[in-house]
Amino acid sequence: MPAITVDDVLVLPRLPGLDPTAVIRPVHRLTTAPSGFEGEGFPVRRAFAGVPLTELDPFVHLDQMGEVDYAPGEPKGTPWHPHRGFETVTYMIDGTMDHQDSNGGGGTITNGDTQWMTAGQGILHIEAPPERLVASGGLFHGLQLWVNLPRAAKMIPPRYQDIRGQAAALLTTPDGGALIRVIAGEIAGHAGPGSTHTPINLAHITLQPGAQLDLPWQREYNALVYVLAGRGTVGPDQQPLRLGQLVVHGAGDAIRITAEPAPDTLELFALGGRPIREPVAQYGPFVMNTRAELIQAFEDFQQGRLGVIPAERLPHTG
Repeated sequence: MPAITVDDVLVLPRLPGLDPTAVIRPVHRLTTAPSGFEGEGFPVRRAFAGVPLTELDPFVHLDQMGEVDYAPGEPKGTPWHPHRGFETVTYMIDGTMDHQDSNGGGGTITNGDTQWMTAGQGILHIEAPPERLVASGGLFHGLQLWVNLPRAAKMIPPRYQDIRGQAAALLTTPDGGALIRVIAGEIAGHAGPGSTHTPINLAHITLQPGAQLDLPWQREYNALVYVLAGRGTVGPDQQPLRLGQLVVHGAGDAIRITAEPAPDTLELFALGGRPIREPVAQYGPFVMNTRAELIQAFEDFQQGRLGVIPAERLPHTG
Protein backbone atom coordinates (compact mmCIF):
# COMPACT_ATOMS: atom_id res chain seq x y z
CA MET A 1 0.00 0.00 0.00
CA PRO A 2 2.40 2.72 -1.22
CA ALA A 3 0.52 6.04 -1.00
CA ILE A 4 3.13 8.45 0.42
CA THR A 5 5.76 6.97 2.71
CA VAL A 6 8.96 8.18 4.36
CA ASP A 7 12.17 6.30 5.11
CA ASP A 8 12.29 7.51 8.72
CA VAL A 9 9.11 8.72 10.43
CA LEU A 10 11.17 9.95 13.37
CA VAL A 11 12.17 13.02 11.34
CA LEU A 12 8.50 14.08 11.14
CA PRO A 13 6.65 16.41 13.50
CA ARG A 14 5.05 14.55 16.43
CA LEU A 15 1.53 14.66 17.77
CA PRO A 16 1.44 16.22 21.22
CA GLY A 17 0.65 14.00 24.19
CA LEU A 18 -3.00 14.07 25.18
CA ASP A 19 -4.10 16.31 28.01
CA PRO A 20 -4.92 14.11 31.04
CA THR A 21 -8.46 15.52 31.01
CA ALA A 22 -9.03 14.67 27.33
CA VAL A 23 -12.01 12.39 26.63
CA ILE A 24 -11.39 9.43 24.31
CA ARG A 25 -14.32 9.22 21.93
CA PRO A 26 -16.44 6.10 22.49
CA VAL A 27 -17.68 3.86 19.68
CA HIS A 28 -21.21 4.90 18.79
CA ARG A 29 -21.67 2.56 15.82
CA LEU A 30 -19.56 -0.13 14.12
CA THR A 31 -20.61 -1.38 10.68
CA THR A 32 -19.17 -3.68 8.02
CA ALA A 33 -19.21 -2.48 4.41
CA PRO A 34 -21.01 -4.68 1.89
CA SER A 35 -19.30 -5.37 -1.42
CA GLY A 36 -20.66 -4.31 -4.80
CA PHE A 37 -19.73 -2.97 -8.22
CA GLU A 38 -19.58 0.56 -9.63
CA GLY A 39 -19.27 2.14 -13.07
CA GLU A 40 -18.29 -0.39 -15.71
CA GLY A 41 -17.88 -3.12 -13.11
CA PHE A 42 -15.01 -2.34 -10.75
CA PRO A 43 -15.38 -3.80 -7.22
CA VAL A 44 -16.15 -1.50 -4.28
CA ARG A 45 -16.97 -1.67 -0.59
CA ARG A 46 -19.82 0.67 0.41
CA ALA A 47 -18.29 2.09 3.57
CA PHE A 48 -21.31 4.15 4.69
CA ALA A 49 -23.98 1.47 4.12
CA GLY A 50 -26.43 1.27 7.02
CA VAL A 51 -25.32 4.51 8.68
CA PRO A 52 -27.90 7.35 8.98
CA LEU A 53 -26.99 10.50 7.05
CA THR A 54 -27.32 12.52 10.25
CA GLU A 55 -24.30 10.63 11.66
CA LEU A 56 -22.28 11.13 8.46
CA ASP A 57 -23.00 14.84 7.93
CA PRO A 58 -21.24 16.62 6.15
CA PHE A 59 -20.39 13.45 4.15
CA VAL A 60 -22.77 11.54 1.92
CA HIS A 61 -21.01 8.53 0.40
CA LEU A 62 -17.71 6.62 0.64
CA ASP A 63 -16.50 3.76 -1.58
CA GLN A 64 -13.33 1.75 -1.13
CA MET A 65 -12.35 0.95 -4.73
CA GLY A 66 -10.50 -2.36 -4.83
CA GLU A 67 -8.04 -3.47 -3.57
CA VAL A 68 -7.80 -5.57 -6.75
CA ASP A 69 -4.94 -6.84 -8.89
CA TYR A 70 -6.23 -6.65 -12.47
CA ALA A 71 -5.14 -8.97 -15.26
CA PRO A 72 -4.39 -7.39 -18.67
CA GLY A 73 -7.58 -6.04 -20.23
CA GLU A 74 -9.54 -6.06 -16.96
CA PRO A 75 -9.18 -2.50 -15.50
CA LYS A 76 -12.47 -0.59 -15.58
CA GLY A 77 -13.74 2.91 -14.85
CA THR A 78 -16.95 4.92 -15.15
CA PRO A 79 -18.66 6.37 -18.23
CA TRP A 80 -19.43 10.09 -18.54
CA HIS A 81 -21.95 11.10 -15.88
CA PRO A 82 -23.28 14.27 -14.18
CA HIS A 83 -23.01 15.69 -10.65
CA ARG A 84 -24.55 18.66 -8.87
CA GLY A 85 -24.61 19.96 -5.30
CA PHE A 86 -21.55 18.30 -3.71
CA GLU A 87 -17.85 17.48 -4.10
CA THR A 88 -16.19 14.22 -5.14
CA VAL A 89 -12.82 13.45 -3.56
CA THR A 90 -10.89 10.58 -5.17
CA TYR A 91 -7.81 9.40 -3.25
CA MET A 92 -5.59 6.95 -5.11
CA ILE A 93 -3.55 4.61 -2.89
CA ASP A 94 -2.28 2.12 -5.50
CA GLY A 95 -2.55 2.35 -9.26
CA THR A 96 -3.48 5.12 -11.66
CA MET A 97 -6.74 6.87 -12.63
CA ASP A 98 -7.46 9.44 -15.34
CA HIS A 99 -10.10 12.10 -14.90
CA GLN A 100 -11.68 14.58 -17.29
CA ASP A 101 -14.61 16.93 -16.84
CA SER A 102 -16.76 19.22 -18.99
CA ASN A 103 -15.30 22.30 -17.28
CA GLY A 104 -11.80 21.71 -18.69
CA GLY A 105 -10.42 20.07 -15.57
CA GLY A 106 -8.68 16.76 -15.45
CA GLY A 107 -5.46 14.88 -15.12
CA THR A 108 -3.90 11.68 -13.86
CA ILE A 109 -3.66 10.67 -10.23
CA THR A 110 -1.49 7.89 -8.88
CA ASN A 111 -0.07 6.63 -5.56
CA GLY A 112 -1.05 9.12 -2.86
CA ASP A 113 -2.62 11.75 -5.16
CA THR A 114 -6.08 13.25 -4.71
CA GLN A 115 -8.48 14.57 -7.34
CA TRP A 116 -10.97 16.97 -5.75
CA MET A 117 -13.88 18.03 -7.93
CA THR A 118 -16.42 20.57 -6.73
CA ALA A 119 -19.48 19.90 -8.87
CA GLY A 120 -21.43 22.91 -7.56
CA GLN A 121 -24.07 23.99 -10.07
CA GLY A 122 -23.29 21.05 -12.32
CA ILE A 123 -20.62 19.22 -14.26
CA LEU A 124 -20.06 16.10 -16.36
CA HIS A 125 -17.03 13.90 -15.78
CA ILE A 126 -15.43 10.56 -16.50
CA GLU A 127 -12.99 8.45 -14.52
CA ALA A 128 -11.08 5.62 -16.17
CA PRO A 129 -7.77 3.79 -16.00
CA PRO A 130 -5.25 4.95 -18.62
CA GLU A 131 -4.92 2.82 -21.73
CA ARG A 132 -1.48 1.57 -20.68
CA LEU A 133 -2.94 0.19 -17.42
CA VAL A 134 -5.80 -1.49 -19.29
CA ALA A 135 -3.21 -3.17 -21.50
CA SER A 136 -0.88 -4.26 -18.70
CA GLY A 137 -3.23 -4.81 -15.77
CA GLY A 138 -1.97 -4.09 -12.28
CA LEU A 139 -2.91 -3.17 -8.74
CA PHE A 140 -5.77 -0.73 -8.19
CA HIS A 141 -6.86 0.64 -4.80
CA GLY A 142 -8.41 3.93 -3.80
CA LEU A 143 -11.27 5.78 -2.16
CA GLN A 144 -14.02 8.03 -3.43
CA LEU A 145 -15.72 10.31 -0.93
CA TRP A 146 -18.72 12.57 -1.52
CA VAL A 147 -18.68 15.76 0.56
CA ASN A 148 -21.95 17.65 0.79
CA LEU A 149 -22.09 21.37 0.04
CA PRO A 150 -24.17 23.72 2.20
CA ARG A 151 -27.22 25.31 0.58
CA ALA A 152 -25.35 28.58 0.04
CA ALA A 153 -22.64 26.79 -2.03
CA LYS A 154 -24.66 24.22 -3.97
CA MET A 155 -24.83 26.33 -7.12
CA ILE A 156 -21.31 27.74 -7.15
CA PRO A 157 -19.21 27.37 -10.33
CA PRO A 158 -17.46 23.99 -10.66
CA ARG A 159 -13.83 23.73 -9.58
CA TYR A 160 -11.04 21.15 -9.79
CA GLN A 161 -8.16 20.61 -7.35
CA ASP A 162 -5.22 18.44 -8.34
CA ILE A 163 -3.51 17.51 -5.06
CA ARG A 164 -0.21 15.67 -5.35
CA GLY A 165 0.57 13.18 -2.61
CA GLN A 166 3.79 15.01 -1.69
CA ALA A 167 1.68 18.03 -0.67
CA ALA A 168 0.04 16.18 2.25
CA ALA A 169 1.14 17.20 5.72
CA LEU A 170 3.03 14.31 7.33
CA LEU A 171 3.34 13.67 11.06
CA THR A 172 3.77 10.83 13.51
CA THR A 173 3.03 9.82 17.07
CA PRO A 174 5.39 10.51 19.99
CA ASP A 175 6.90 7.01 19.66
CA GLY A 176 7.01 7.02 15.84
CA GLY A 177 4.51 4.16 15.53
CA ALA A 178 2.26 5.88 12.97
CA LEU A 179 2.46 7.76 9.70
CA ILE A 180 -0.36 10.29 9.41
CA ARG A 181 -1.01 11.90 6.02
CA VAL A 182 -3.26 14.96 6.37
CA ILE A 183 -5.06 15.52 3.05
CA ALA A 184 -7.48 18.22 4.17
CA GLY A 185 -8.34 20.09 7.33
CA GLU A 186 -6.11 20.37 10.35
CA ILE A 187 -4.82 17.83 12.87
CA ALA A 188 -2.88 19.11 15.88
CA GLY A 189 -2.03 22.31 14.02
CA HIS A 190 -0.86 20.58 10.82
CA ALA A 191 -2.97 21.58 7.80
CA GLY A 192 -3.56 19.52 4.68
CA PRO A 193 -3.56 21.00 1.16
CA GLY A 194 -7.23 20.38 0.27
CA SER A 195 -9.41 23.50 0.12
CA THR A 196 -12.88 22.84 1.51
CA HIS A 197 -16.22 24.67 1.63
CA THR A 198 -17.23 22.84 4.80
CA PRO A 199 -14.70 22.47 7.65
CA ILE A 200 -13.52 18.85 7.50
CA ASN A 201 -10.51 16.62 8.23
CA LEU A 202 -9.29 13.84 5.93
CA ALA A 203 -6.28 11.68 6.79
CA HIS A 204 -4.76 8.36 5.70
CA ILE A 205 -3.03 6.69 8.65
CA THR A 206 -0.63 3.73 8.79
CA LEU A 207 -0.16 2.14 12.23
CA GLN A 208 2.73 -0.25 12.75
CA PRO A 209 1.95 -3.61 14.42
CA GLY A 210 1.26 -3.08 18.12
CA ALA A 211 1.29 0.72 17.87
CA GLN A 212 -1.33 2.95 19.50
CA LEU A 213 -2.66 6.21 18.12
CA ASP A 214 -4.33 8.92 20.20
CA LEU A 215 -5.49 11.35 17.52
CA PRO A 216 -6.71 14.75 18.70
CA TRP A 217 -9.97 15.69 17.00
CA GLN A 218 -12.06 18.85 17.05
CA ARG A 219 -14.86 18.40 19.54
CA GLU A 220 -17.43 20.08 17.28
CA TYR A 221 -16.65 17.66 14.40
CA ASN A 222 -18.08 14.21 13.96
CA ALA A 223 -15.43 11.47 13.77
CA LEU A 224 -15.42 8.47 11.41
CA VAL A 225 -12.68 5.87 10.88
CA TYR A 226 -12.72 3.32 8.04
CA VAL A 227 -10.32 0.35 7.95
CA LEU A 228 -8.51 -0.08 4.64
CA ALA A 229 -6.37 -3.04 5.75
CA GLY A 230 -5.35 -4.91 8.89
CA ARG A 231 -6.83 -5.42 12.34
CA GLY A 232 -6.82 -3.63 15.65
CA THR A 233 -9.00 -2.16 18.39
CA VAL A 234 -10.82 1.14 18.76
CA GLY A 235 -12.09 3.35 21.57
CA PRO A 236 -11.66 3.31 25.33
CA ASP A 237 -13.22 -0.19 25.49
CA GLN A 238 -10.85 -1.60 22.82
CA GLN A 239 -13.51 -2.96 20.48
CA PRO A 240 -12.09 -5.24 17.73
CA LEU A 241 -11.75 -3.63 14.30
CA ARG A 242 -10.88 -5.09 10.88
CA LEU A 243 -10.77 -4.49 7.13
CA GLY A 244 -13.96 -3.05 5.69
CA GLN A 245 -15.38 -1.75 8.96
CA LEU A 246 -16.47 1.80 9.73
CA VAL A 247 -16.44 3.33 13.21
CA VAL A 248 -18.82 6.18 14.01
CA HIS A 249 -17.52 7.80 17.18
CA GLY A 250 -19.41 9.56 19.92
CA ALA A 251 -18.41 12.88 21.44
CA GLY A 252 -14.97 13.57 22.86
CA ASP A 253 -11.54 15.08 22.27
CA ALA A 254 -9.53 12.28 20.64
CA ILE A 255 -9.74 9.02 18.67
CA ARG A 256 -7.88 6.00 20.05
CA ILE A 257 -6.85 3.15 17.73
CA THR A 258 -4.42 0.28 18.45
CA ALA A 259 -3.00 -2.07 15.81
CA GLU A 260 -2.75 -5.80 16.43
CA PRO A 261 0.75 -6.89 17.51
CA ALA A 262 1.51 -8.81 14.30
CA PRO A 263 2.05 -9.25 11.46
CA ASP A 264 0.51 -6.46 9.35
CA THR A 265 0.15 -2.71 9.53
CA LEU A 266 -3.27 -1.22 10.21
CA GLU A 267 -4.36 1.16 7.44
CA LEU A 268 -7.07 3.71 8.27
CA PHE A 269 -8.96 6.55 6.62
CA ALA A 270 -10.02 9.08 9.27
CA LEU A 271 -12.58 11.73 8.40
CA GLY A 272 -14.90 14.12 10.12
CA GLY A 273 -16.27 17.60 9.93
CA ARG A 274 -18.65 20.22 11.22
CA PRO A 275 -22.19 19.03 10.43
CA ILE A 276 -24.11 21.20 7.97
CA ARG A 277 -27.47 20.28 9.53
CA GLU A 278 -29.56 21.01 6.45
CA PRO A 279 -32.12 18.79 4.69
CA VAL A 280 -30.56 16.33 2.24
CA ALA A 281 -32.36 15.19 -0.91
CA GLN A 282 -30.22 12.72 -2.87
CA TYR A 283 -30.91 10.69 -5.97
CA GLY A 284 -28.16 9.15 -8.06
CA PRO A 285 -25.50 11.74 -8.91
CA PHE A 286 -27.30 14.74 -7.40
CA VAL A 287 -27.29 15.89 -3.76
CA MET A 288 -29.63 18.79 -3.09
CA ASN A 289 -31.84 20.11 -0.28
CA THR A 290 -35.32 19.43 -1.71
CA ARG A 291 -37.09 17.06 -4.10
CA ALA A 292 -37.95 20.01 -6.35
CA GLU A 293 -34.23 20.81 -6.67
CA LEU A 294 -33.54 17.19 -7.63
CA ILE A 295 -36.19 17.34 -10.36
CA GLN A 296 -34.65 20.58 -11.63
CA ALA A 297 -31.20 18.97 -11.67
CA PHE A 298 -32.47 16.10 -13.85
CA GLU A 299 -34.20 18.55 -16.18
CA ASP A 300 -31.06 20.67 -16.46
CA PHE A 301 -28.98 17.57 -17.21
CA GLN A 302 -31.39 16.42 -19.91
CA GLN A 303 -31.34 19.90 -21.48
CA GLY A 304 -27.54 19.97 -21.55
CA ARG A 305 -27.17 22.71 -18.92
CA LEU A 306 -24.68 20.74 -16.80
CA GLY A 307 -22.06 20.77 -19.52
CA VAL A 308 -21.11 19.12 -22.80
CA ILE A 309 -18.86 16.09 -23.25
CA PRO A 310 -15.63 17.32 -24.87
CA ALA A 311 -14.96 16.07 -28.39
CA GLU A 312 -11.54 14.74 -27.39
CA ARG A 313 -9.89 13.41 -24.27
CA LEU A 314 -7.22 15.57 -22.70
CA PRO A 315 -3.89 14.69 -24.26
CA HIS A 316 -2.23 14.02 -20.89
CA THR A 317 -4.89 11.57 -19.66
CA GLY A 318 -4.35 8.61 -21.90
